[in-house]
Amino acid sequence: MRVNPNYTPGLLAALATTQKEEQKALQEMSSGRRVNVPSDDPTAAAVLVGNHSRADQADQFLRSLSGIQAELQTADSTLNSVVLALQRAITLGVQGANGTLSSANRASLVGELQGLQQQLVSLANTTFQGSFIFAGTESRTQPFVADATQPSGVRYDGNTGVNSVAVGDGFNVQVNIPGSQLFMAAGGGVFQSINVLIVALQNDTGMDIAVAGVRQAFDQVTAQRVFYGNVLNQLTSQQTFLNNSKLALNEQENQIGGADLAAAASRLVNAENARNAALAAAGRISGSSLFDYLK
Repeated sequence: MRVNPNYTPGLLAALATTQKEEQKALQEMSSGRRVNVPSDDPTAAAVLVGNHSRADQADQFLRSLSGIQAELQTADSTLNSVVLALQRAITLGVQGANGTLSSANRASLVGELQGLQQQLVSLANTTFQGSFIFAGTESRTQPFVADATQPSGVRYDGNTGVNSVAVGDGFNVQVNIPGSQLFMAAGGGVFQSINVLIVALQNDTGMDIAVAGVRQAFDQVTAQRVFYGNVLNQLTSQQTFLNNSKLALNEQENQIGGADLAAAASRLVNAENARNAALAAAGRISGSSLFDYLK
């Protein structure tokens, strides 16, 4: 005759409970997390999902920041080279203003100035990752082209647009100055001032005015260059803010979803003890019931 004791459903339920507790404790200990699936703690899981979204957004902003910083540093370095070239042009102009210079000496100065003009055009056409950084928003178009029909000897094919990039929630920064504003300011500009100085040297007249024009271009570029330093400082501060925000989110995640390993180990031991006790009790009851039946 088959033995079917009525304690079986309760025993199976108890064993299932202890097994579930063991599995959860083991999962927490192996993952280091208390909340591994939403059902572990729906409220905490919802907070963690939101935190993950904010952390991902911060990572996106940080990637944008990194690229922008590199481009701005390239622009600032380029303008430093422009300033040095203009300083050299001023020095040559002062030398050329010496009325005792021979025609050969003036021709030598003219040759160097023409070389500086070519260098300045090349600097104004600087690219970063294939994009022209002084072309306004026409970053795929070479902005400065030699053109003898222009007073400056150079034509600007870019535009006056500026680029803004999001580097935070509701925080956009302007990241460029159009080349026309940097190199072709009203009243002269970099290329025209060098051109005027070359003509003055060739004609041996008007040197003081020509040198003053180069000084004005030098001052203009120096003043505009401050923009890049200011934006770089802003980006550095924002980078620090975003990194600190990520650290705070990670800390909150550990507080909300992190496992207490000591507590998990204790629960595992308790669950194992409960399982063993249930199995032992089941063995005793089963043996007694069968013995009673056989009598």
